[in-house]
Amino acid sequence: MIDRSKLGKAIPPYPKSNYIVEVHMDKYRYHQGMGDMWPITWGADDNLYGAAGDNRGSPMNFWRIKGAPNLNHKSHQNDWILDVIDDLPIDPKIYCTDPRVFPNWGVKPAGLLDIDGTLYFAVELHNYGTDESFKRQTNIYGFIITSDDYGKTWNREATPTNFFTGRLASCHFLQFGRGYEGARDNYVYAYFPAADDGNSYWENGDYLLLGRVPKEKILQRDAWEFYIGLDRNGESMWSKDDNLAIPVFRYDKMCGEDHVVYNAGIGRYILGNYGFVDDNLIPRPNHQGIWPECAYRSQFTLFEAPEPWGPWSLFYQDDNWGTYGDD
Repeated sequence: MIDRSKLGKAIPPYPKSNYIVEVHMDKYRYHQGMGDMWPITWGADDNLYGAAGDNRGSPMNFWRIKGAPNLNHKSHQNDWILDVIDDLPIDPKIYCTDPRVFPNWGVKPAGLLDIDGTLYFAVELHNYGTDESFKRQTNIYGFIITSDDYGKTWNREATPTNFFTGRLASCHFLQFGRGYEGARDNYVYAYFPAADDGNSYWENGDYLLLGRVPKEKILQRDAWEFYIGLDRNGESMWSKDDNLAIPVFRYDKMCGEDHVVYNAGIGRYILGNYGFVDDNLIPRPNHQGIWPECAYRSQFTLFEAPEPWGPWSLFYQDDNWGTYGDD
């Protein structure tokens, strides 16, 4: 068991950024119901596409998001139009039959990417509060489904369901603009949240791993390779043996299922991180009690880096972001 009394306060172990020195949050948040995760990608057709878990009475659904905020409207409304394209892209009755996976709601979206009009949708299968040491939500394994018509139909057998396992169970694609047109090279990059015990968790893990794959081979597991450090010349090194992968971001007991996007305008990789805490800012995962009493507050942090593997610097911190960001 993890002794919470021995855990220190959640203080990000990174220096303050001298590159991004100020953040202005939009006064208005745009919500459509509830939902976990919301990975979003910028489609080649200029729409945004997203997916949510625990949303609208469904374990997972897929959305198209069109339009832009109408900042001049006196009522401060917006012109976003959110359409549900698929209210159940993955049916738990078919895909959540493993006894380690929660049978009814054991599926969540992890990562989403549009490459030249083809959607790659990373899915994770999970269970609730079964981690004996910290009662975190465990990711058992993950896979990728694809769509050539923006979610109207899916190839659900694009990869086996155990395509990613262990530390790699949750795959989060790095975003490079509309239709991936701003990519740094011919690779697709993805982050994998993991913990020191060798598992992957939805909340309050320890670090992120980084993988990459040639964009034409995303669905080939043996084509993936993983970051193992820098050589003497400062060049990144990679290995197909994921056991050799080392963290590119670490925040002990406070690392969430993070998403990273490249901001071409400022030439920086932006990482958003969350972790749940108690009122004393001690890490406390969100499945340590009976819902909704266990809906603890969260800490939200933003980091920037010049490369996908870092080094990271902190430029925003909110120690009371709310339960699931809903305050």
